[in-house]
Amino acid sequence: MRPSPIFLVILAITGLGGALAWACGAAQATNPPLAHAAVLIFVFAGWVVSLCLHEFGHAYTAWRFGDHEVAGRGYLTLNPLKYSNPMLSLGLPLLFVALGGIGLPGGAVWLRTGSMTKWQRTVVSLAGPFANLVLAVLLLGAGAVLATPERSVFWGGVAFLGLLQVMAVVLNVLPVPGLDGYGALEPHLSPQTQRALSGFKQWGVLLLVVVLLMSPLNQWFFGLVYRIFALLGGSGAMAAVGFDLALFWSLR
Repeated sequence: MRPSPIFLVILAITGLGGALAWACGAAQATNPPLAHAAVLIFVFAGWVVSLCLHEFGHAYTAWRFGDHEVAGRGYLTLNPLKYSNPMLSLGLPLLFVALGGIGLPGGAVWLRTGSMTKWQRTVVSLAGPFANLVLAVLLLGAGAVLATPERSVFWGGVAFLGLLQVMAVVLNVLPVPGLDGYGALEPHLSPQTQRALSGFKQWGVLLLVVVLLMSPLNQWFFGLVYRIFALLGGSGAMAAVGFDLALFWSLR
């Protein structure tokens, strides 16, 4: 169980982006092109790292519960190229961040859960969002304690990346077929209900897009995200700095 070189490279790129962002100092007194590039690298590479950790959470928990085939599939190496559909699993979440700063769930690992108990299957499903929650707590907690205006480029990137983690948690735990929230609930449903809903799993992402586009649901969703974000110590002002620097082509 050793991280793959590919994951370590992505982690190093994240660190490089963070170091450049730190060197930029304050957002108001920095070199704009360098600050934009630094936060873009930090946020996007950091988002890929979080996707890898999310899927590792699923795979490791499944391995602990008896699915030892995950090791042979490479899921325990944190290599994103081992996912069932790497382009869709990574490309779609990165695209949604680029288009509007939305932390859409990604990644997919094939797990054998048939021999697990209902509650073990629930834990496996929730292990991925739990990884995002841990990252959110670490990022936003660090920002709440250590952030200073003199390093607002770096801490803005940290806050925005933390916001994406909170968004990923909320999206993932929605009880929508195809998402982790439904995966946690599914073992406890009747076989008839499971069969009736199984055909909707492929449309989970589309349902998410509808939720994010419809005004009342949109307001409810982002209101919940920002309340959790603030509860974990997140700064809306810092997140706005990170958003503007990373997604300089986007209009908030």
